Order: sequence, then C-alpha cells, then structure tokens
Amino acid sequence: MFHAQIVDYAYPLHAHDTWTVLILDAGAIRYDLDNRHCAVSGGDYVAVLPPGVVHDGRPAANAPGFRKRNLYLDPTFLPASLIGSAVDHTTFRDGPLRRALARLHQVLDADEDPLNAEARLAMIEQRLTDHLAAAPSTSTRPEPQAARALRALLDEHTVQAVSLAAAARLLDRSVPHLVRSFGQAFGISPHAYIIGRRIEAARKLLLAGIPPAEVAITVGFCDQAHLTRHFRRHTSTTPARYASVTGSRAASI
Repeated sequence: MFHAQIVDYAYPLHAHDTWTVLILDAGAIRYDLDNRHCAVSGGDYVAVLPPGVVHDGRPAANAPGFRKRNLYLDPTFLPASLIGSAVDHTTFRDGPLRRALARLHQVLDADEDPLNAEARLAMIEQRLTDHLAAAPSTSTRPEPQAARALRALLDEHTVQAVSLAAAARLLDRSVPHLVRSFGQAFGISPHAYIIGRRIEAARKLLLAGIPPAEVAITVGFCDQAHLTRHFRRHTSTTPARYASVTGSRAASI
C-alpha cells in the first residue's frame, strides 16, 4: 500500500513491476499512460495501471492536488493478456469495487485477520478481471515474434536495461503491443523478466564470494537495498544470508 497527499508535484515518467490500483479520496489527477492522456477523480472511480507500462502523474489543472491510496499487486495477480486492455481502459466507474478497495486498505492498515483481506482481494480480482476482459481493445493481437525479439533485446541489456520506449522504436511496435505480446508469450512483464535475470546473475556472483554491495551494482541494481528487496522476494532470504548459508554448506561438503 501507499497513501499520499500530493500538492505541487509531478511524478516523472516511470513504470512499476506490479499492477497498481489507485483510488482518490480528494482532488483529481492527470497522467499519461503510454501516450494516452488519462484522468481520474474521486467518487466511484478506480484507476488500474498495468505492470511494465510507462506513465507519469500530476494534479489535474483545476485541482490543487490529490489524496490517493495505491494498492500494488503482484504482476501475476491478473493475467498478462489483460495488460493491453488496461492500457486502453485504465479507469472504471464502479462503486462496489471502489468501496471494496477502500475497505481493503483499512483491513491491511489495521493488520486484521489475513482471511478478511484475502476474501476482499478475491472480490477485487474478479471485478477487475470482468472489467478488463469485457473492454474492447484497440490494440493489435499479441505477436509471438515481437515477444521473442523483445526478449533477445532484454537479454542483451540485462545490466543497463533498455527502455520499453527505445525497444518499441527499434522493433517498430508500440509499447502496449510489446508488453502484451511479451506477457502472452512468457507469462510475465518485461520488467519482471529483467529482474529475474538479474537475480539469477546475483546468485552466481554471491556463490563466488562477491560482496552483496558489489553484486548489486554489477548486475544492474541501484544499490544493495534495491538488490535485497528483489532478492528476498525471489528467494525468501537476503543476499548476505544466501551467500553465508550456501557458502557454509559448500565448506561442509
């Protein structure tokens, strides 16, 4: 979760490796999602931003700012095949969905019974899937060849990752088309793929005795904290502990 009140600030272009579901408690926000001009205000509106797609964010022209609640959901929470639809149809007016999201934030913030959160999350998943699956997409069908070409490009730039905008120019495709094609072919977003490749490279370097801080920079993470966050998500442990435990086992053998 992320709760914030934004005044006189504009988010730069960036992308998440998660599904991001946003509701506003006050004000209004404008954002560009892959060159589509989008907006959302309070009331019953819900915004959905798919993983791997570049966007920005700023207060709407007629609003002094906005107060928002973001929910970040694992990239596998919704099928990758829905990414294109989420780009084309990023906002919905759905009162029950909006209220379910608001209540889920309260449940998580209060650290209530996980079963309560799971039940609400299941309802949210179903309503989001229904919206996105029913929404007509203006984008072309997924293209396996484009997905393979993007994967090859990502493999060549694991450390200094190529941006999706640059990849789209090189491959003469749109960003949503590439993201949707990649997700359809491989089941994950391009960003998640790059993170996975970096984690695998980090494992090998850690086993070779390279310090975690050096490993982080070598494989393309900003710093050791960035590596640790993703490494723990992938392996359930920290880089330092992974290296020490596997190292001690190798010594005992």
